[in-house]
Amino acid sequence: MGATAPDAAAEGSSEGALAAARHDTFTVSLHLPAPASAVYEAFSDTPLRLRWFKLPGRQTAYRHDFTVNGGERASSLFPVPGAPPERLEYASRYLDLTPCSRIVYAYTARVDDVVRWASLVTVALDPEADGTRLRWTEQAAFLAASAEPEHDLPHLRGATRLRLNGLVAALAADA
Repeated sequence: MGATAPDAAAEGSSEGALAAARHDTFTVSLHLPAPASAVYEAFSDTPLRLRWFKLPGRQTAYRHDFTVNGGERASSLFPVPGAPPERLEYASRYLDLTPCSRIVYAYTARVDDVVRWASLVTVALDPEADGTRLRWTEQAAFLAASAEPEHDLPHLRGATRLRLNGLVAALAADA
């Protein structure tokens, strides 16, 4: 028997997928005037995490299991003027958790049931004399076509900065 082409549906291909994934990496670094233990808790404690981790739009579901092989799932509806709202979904899996030092996880981001990108994130927490240096390194694979692909990485980096601004605010409110 001769070999046959693999069934694309069986391999998890999705509508709107790019012929080849585009890969990008970025790092955001910031000083937080809180000890590494408080920063780590802002990731691990679900009520505290919900103060700064949100998808845009109206949240429709949220679940968090901060354990290795656990993860986070969130969904929301994002209003789009003159069109139906976009369904946003986020699903992560924690790969490595080193208390007060490092968090490594992988996640996918879906828009209207299409995986737009998948990322590997490493959050390093380095103690400093007056707080903690957080280094967020994200390796993204953009998997679906977008209207303006040149804006995908700046959009993702900007969204990360906004989310980390929320972390700063949550830590300040908790202090």
